This record gives sequence, structure tokens and C-alpha cells, in this order.
Amino acid sequence: MDQFTINLLFVGASFALYIGIAIWARAGSTSEFYAAGRGVHPVTNGMATAADWMSAASFISMAGLIAFTGYDNSTYLMGWTGGYVLLALLLAPYLRKFGKFTVSEFIGDRFYSPTARLVAVICLIVASLTYVIGQMTGVGVAFGRFLEVDNTTGLLIGAVVVFAYAVFGGMKGVTYTQVAQYVVLIMAYTIPAVFISLQLTGNPVPALGLFGEHAASGEPLLAKLDAIVAELGFNEYTAHHGDTFNMVLFTLSLMIGTAGLPHVIMRFFTVPKVSDARRSAGWALVFIALLYTTAPAVSAFARLNFNETIDQTQYTDAPGWFGNWENNDLIAWRDKDGDGAMDVAPGDAFEGAPAYTEERGEHGERVLSNAPADGANEVYVDRDIMVLANPEIAILPGWVIALVAAGGLAAALSTAAGLLLVISSAVSHDLLKRTFRPAITEKGELLAARLAATAAIVVAGLLGIYPPGWVAQVVAFAFGLAASSLFPAI
Repeated sequence: MDQFTINLLFVGASFALYIGIAIWARAGSTSEFYAAGRGVHPVTNGMATAADWMSAASFISMAGLIAFTGYDNSTYLMGWTGGYVLLALLLAPYLRKFGKFTVSEFIGDRFYSPTARLVAVICLIVASLTYVIGQMTGVGVAFGRFLEVDNTTGLLIGAVVVFAYAVFGGMKGVTYTQVAQYVVLIMAYTIPAVFISLQLTGNPVPALGLFGEHAASGEPLLAKLDAIVAELGFNEYTAHHGDTFNMVLFTLSLMIGTAGLPHVIMRFFTVPKVSDARRSAGWALVFIALLYTTAPAVSAFARLNFNETIDQTQYTDAPGWFGNWENNDLIAWRDKDGDGAMDVAPGDAFEGAPAYTEERGEHGERVLSNAPADGANEVYVDRDIMVLANPEIAILPGWVIALVAAGGLAAALSTAAGLLLVISSAVSHDLLKRTFRPAITEKGELLAARLAATAAIVVAGLLGIYPPGWVAQVVAFAFGLAASSLFPAI
């Protein structure tokens, strides 16, 4: 069975599971659509919260950013995790105690101000739309490579799937769908990491393998990685070479941004009691830790394998995965020195992102129309592909590659669904029910919520076709918006 067929089976089966669960748990009232009837068990809610929070940025982009910058980009890891602890300990139980459906409803009532509620709705929609753009971009990247369609087509397919289970299932359907998505994404993240850790260090636990010995050389793995990247002219992987003060401020920004994310806060409205909100927050931290303690190892393994596989390799001898990602416009090579080898060095390979023509070069590479940048680097790599390409680089079995594809899509779609519910509830409940049409029936409000979610997915899909940056960059911007607007008010 070829790789495309295996990918199709894994991704198709996961989508069928999500839609089936949404049909089974379809929301029939506004309480079920907004808060799953407030009847979700804390363990279930913890798992759903973990899937809701660990987005395409966590699964697809974070390890890629750390892989190419090293220690300094651990700010993403520290900021996002620390912010969740802040949210779980200081905010979630008290928001649940207030007994409201939405963040903007809480702000309006807490400050006795309809105007404050309207401002909160605007801030919530802007931050959530920005966040969901990153998720749809991740969907396009994963679909484009593994189902062999262009990124735009992949994004549209993902939008249809999210529409099918989020718009009809509401929070009730999305909660149980996110439980399934968590299982898929955590298996897809950890299983390849275990395989690669065994290959490189002989240790099946990636977090321990990171600090173990490199099996081929006998050196500590991190020392081996430092030596390789330093030889290529980069800063040592484990060295801190940035501005410490800026690093602290960036981490703090991500922390308070996480604590102000409306789609994560909204999950704590779904449990029966305040004590259950605390318990579900604790369980969510356990489920999140499974991925976040593995991410540093995935980053280091990816960088080590990438450099050893690509640097100085003749393009004509390049592994198949390089050509596959090149065809998706996410890796590129230009032979600046005419030797036919792919030289990896500091600096940009081209002026901006690659701009391809229809031609092929003398070595068979895709020809780029944009001028080369200064410096010796000849290889452009989109940071968002490293986790998805990792199993191919390590030559893992086809089913592992397909599992990673399903996991990347699960991470993006679970968060996208949560964000869509936040937007739809803000429009239907805060704007319509609480402001413009207080006499609207429950049936009318439920219809309005579904129409608002539909409009949001259309807008997010269109914006996701032309994203302003990598997935983690777009998501970090959304965190900044939440940090500077919703968090202070809450």
C-alpha cells in the first residue's frame, strides 16, 4: 500500500470519528451549545481542554521554531505553559463560580456595563479570528503535503470538516470530539518521538533521550548537536544569545495572553461545580504535560536529523521527502555556488519566501524568480514543516507518517472548533440576546449561533489562505491581543 493511501485511510478515519461523535452529541439547546449543559466530567473536560489549548502552534510550529533557534525559543514553551497555570489557579474557578456562558457576559456583569460587554465582544472576536487564522494555516500545510493537494484546497477541506461538527454539535459535540482529537494528537506526537529517540540514543523516553548519549558517536546528544550547528556557522543550540530582558517580557506576554484566551476560559463553564473547574484544570495540566515535556526532544532530534541529512548532500541525491515538501512550496534550494550541493548556513536563502516559476533547473530543482540573499545559505525551510516531516526524515514506517498527519490536523481542528464556538456565542448571546433582541426565542438564538459560526469559518478560511506569518507567529500575535485586552479586565 502506498503512502498516499495510508495517509488517506488514517485522516479519513479520524474525520469520520469526529463527525460521528458530533452527530451523536448534537446540541439541542442553547445551554448545550454554549456550555455542554454544564454536565461534563472533570477528567473529560481536562482532556478536551488540553486538545482545545494545544493548537497547531503547539503541535506543528513550536518544535520547528525551537529547532532552528534553540534554547532562546523555549520562551514559547515557558510562556504558554506558565500562562495555563496562571489561568487554572487564579481565574478559572472564579469565572465558573460567576455562572455565565461567555467571557464578555462576565465582563459586562462584573463591571455593570453593557458598553464594557460590547467592547469585550469586539476584543474577543478580533483575538479569536487572529488565532483561528493560524489553525487554518496549519490545516492547509498538513493537507497540502499528506493528501497531495495545494494548501488552499487543503484549508477548504479542513473548513468543511470543522463546519460539520462544530456548527451542529456546539460545545456538547465539540467537547467529546476534542477528547478523541486529544487521543489522536498525543499518540501522533509521542510515538514518532519514541521511535526517533530509540534511533538516536537507545532510550525510549524522548525527554530522557535528549540528555542521553548520541548512539552513533558516543557523545552527549546535545553536545553533538551543538558541534554540528557551530560547524555550520550557527550559534550553539543550547547557548543563550538573545536579550534576557526581552526574553522575560516575551514569556510574560505569552503567559498573560494564555490566561486571557476566551476559548480556553469557556471550557471551564462546562463542568457542574466550581470544585470541578479546579479538578479539570489539574487534569488538563497532566494531559498538556505529555506533549510539552516531549517537545524539546522533538526539536533537538529534528534539527540533528535535518542537518545530517541535508547539508552538503547533492540535490540529485536528496531524499524523497525533500522533493515532496519542495512541491508544496515549503522547502526550496538555489545553487548559489554552482556545485550542485545543498549548503546549509546562517542567513536567508532568498529574498523573502520562495517565489516559484514553472521551470526546472539543471539539477531538477524548482526554479525561483526572487533574487538570492547575501550569504552562503542555499536552503529555505518553512518552520511549520519540521514536526510533520520528522518521521520522513528519520525513515519511520508509513503508518507513523500517516498518524502524524492525522495528529497535526486534530490539533488544528480542535482549537479551531473551540474558537468558532467563542465567536458564535459572543454574536448570538452577547450581541443578539443580551443587547439587540432580548425577546429572541431559544430556537432563534441557537440558529443565530450556528449562522455566526458559519460566517466565522468562512472569514477565517479566507484569511488563512494568505497568513501573515508562521503558525506560531500568528498565534503569538493573538496571545498579545488577549493579553492587552481581555486579561486586564478579567
